[in-house]
Amino acid sequence: MQGRRGLHRNPPDHGVALAVRGTDARVSAEAVFRHEHGRIIAGLIRLCGSFDRAEEAMQEALAAALAHWPDRGIPRNPGAWIMTAAHRKLIDMARRERTRSEKQGLLEQEAATAVYENPMPAPSALPDDRLRLIFTCCHPALNHEAQIALTLRTLGGLSTGEIARAFLVPEATLAQRLVRAKRKIHDAGIPYEVPPDHALAERRAAVLAVIYLIFNEGYLATAGEALIRRELCAEAIRLGRMLCEIDAQEPESLGLLALMLLHDSRRRARVDGEGALVTLEDQDRSLWDRGQIQEGLALIDKALRLGRIGPYQLQAAIVAVHAEASTAAETDWAQIAALYDELAQINPTPVVLLNGAVAVGMSGASGALDRYHLFHAARADMLRRLGSRTAAADAYRQALALTGNGVERTFLERRLAAL
Repeated sequence: MQGRRGLHRNPPDHGVALAVRGTDARVSAEAVFRHEHGRIIAGLIRLCGSFDRAEEAMQEALAAALAHWPDRGIPRNPGAWIMTAAHRKLIDMARRERTRSEKQGLLEQEAATAVYENPMPAPSALPDDRLRLIFTCCHPALNHEAQIALTLRTLGGLSTGEIARAFLVPEATLAQRLVRAKRKIHDAGIPYEVPPDHALAERRAAVLAVIYLIFNEGYLATAGEALIRRELCAEAIRLGRMLCEIDAQEPESLGLLALMLLHDSRRRARVDGEGALVTLEDQDRSLWDRGQIQEGLALIDKALRLGRIGPYQLQAAIVAVHAEASTAAETDWAQIAALYDELAQINPTPVVLLNGAVAVGMSGASGALDRYHLFHAARADMLRRLGSRTAAADAYRQALALTGNGVERTFLERRLAAL
């Protein structure tokens, strides 16, 4: 009984609390939400089996933090404090439901409450809660767009507005899609679990896609003042590693992990001291993480040797070419163009086709157009727009060397001088 009475007290501090002002408490609570939202919400969904209840409990726990922390101080482990508070909110919800439903299935309510009132496990005891949640969201009963949106909302901690902007749809439309997806999971009794081996294949493509989208949101944030959300990149890489542990012979899982590691290896060089973006061409490559690069190169080599080529492997191979170049000038653009050509045959999206065209332009692989001045002029303009000033200047000079018309020469000289 003592333990149950304790459930109504405030959550433990998990260490000596630090006295703070209200603004500091809000900043700390927001940081917990952003950094640990995925872990906490996945654990709560495991406990209650409901997306809506889990989100409601977490919001109430954050409100409790904002109410208590200014007076009592920020606990040493804010994430554990919020997780415990949210767990107790779930218990309160279950008790309220039991009271309302005593005449309609008391035994079922008792069983549900027993689950809620189990002692909270340590976070490390549930290392794959988020992977279970991804597989739940990626059930084939949901359409692909709903799978991705629901995963980004729950695991990524993105707002409905941020996801709507990513999908280029009104926020109200995206909100309705999320509601329908959650309802379908509830009504269909979709289990919160990693499916057995024989059922992995039908979900793997969607799981890979959402993990990569989580990484992409971390690598280039949809909104906010910061370019990079490191916690999302790290979480996506962790999930990618777990997928490779589940099936070490699945080449696309290996390719995705390699792709994320190779991209993430450039993190420290992507922004300068003022937080401004630094393009790939201008990055200080001594800041690249060589350990991540070596791991990524080994993974993509292993994946390609398995002989089942897929889009993540090809994308990783493209990034590997950049990683292996000690300077921007040494980049093997011809190889990158060839890889994009292969990728376009598998996945001919507008972005892939555009990037392939850029690679051809960077490589100077003109073939029959090599003596055609307008090819070099168009290539120069594309490079100029991409910010590759040195390469653009070289292309303008090639165009000038092939141009006899005075008006065209004046135009090209003006563009070259502007660089």
